[in-house]
Amino acid sequence: MFWFKKKYIIALFILPTLIFYIVYMIMPIVMSLFFSFTDYSGMGGIEFVGAENYKRLIEDPRFFISLKNALIILVFSLSFLLPGSFLMAVLLNKKMRGVNVAKAFIFSPFVIAPIVVGLIWTFILDPYKGLINMFLERVGLDFLALQWIGGRTITPYAVGFVYTWQTLGFVTIIFLAGLKFISKDIYEAGLIDGTTPMQELRYITIPLLRETFIINTILIITGCFKIFELVIQLTGGGPNHLSEVLVTYMYFTAFQQSQYGYGMAMSVVIFLISVVTFSFYLFIMMRREKQ
Repeated sequence: MFWFKKKYIIALFILPTLIFYIVYMIMPIVMSLFFSFTDYSGMGGIEFVGAENYKRLIEDPRFFISLKNALIILVFSLSFLLPGSFLMAVLLNKKMRGVNVAKAFIFSPFVIAPIVVGLIWTFILDPYKGLINMFLERVGLDFLALQWIGGRTITPYAVGFVYTWQTLGFVTIIFLAGLKFISKDIYEAGLIDGTTPMQELRYITIPLLRETFIINTILIITGCFKIFELVIQLTGGGPNHLSEVLVTYMYFTAFQQSQYGYGMAMSVVIFLISVVTFSFYLFIMMRREKQ
């Protein structure tokens, strides 16, 4: 197998993946950046307008509404999804009856298409025909019936809840995989030293899962900034674009209003926000690790 160690053979094996990555990852980013400096409408000629699209973006109130909604979903998801999935993984890592069935039930929402998930929760959260408000009205608790979706304030939280519900199983499985790599000898040594379950969780499990926490946090951040189908199915971005998130507003601008150049400027900003957000998180985690 000495021929396998030759550099050109290794390069030959890497080449298909490299081509795939360039065509489907690097080129779309470069093309988006190029079109963001034009007034291209998807048809006809291309005229360079410099930074006009980015100036317009700063003055666009709908963009900042979309950004605010996306950040609300992100904070909500990180606050509940990360600790919730970790605790769920710790419980499922115990030897109990029916634990495999529980794993299947928890993971099952993740395999459902997001558009179907949005449809399911529309029947539950709809303020007029949804199951929650209908139930509250039947039991005489009309004052608790709210406009869960399609309103001015609660919609981003509802989207964050639905996203958390759908993604919980996937993040839990990653935590479970991390728990399987922790040697039982470490826990046994802790028991000999007299550690309590809470001390075991704080001083053994969480520090040894630092890398897993980083991976899951990055997945949640990128996932929140990519939410599209849930918002489209739950609210369609309405009323009057008040429930838009970054991706849905970019789609509306580029493909429904045919303002392709402006939409690509928006996509570049979304990309930069995502990169800066999880880069900042990585910087904080690496700094803590060095300390």
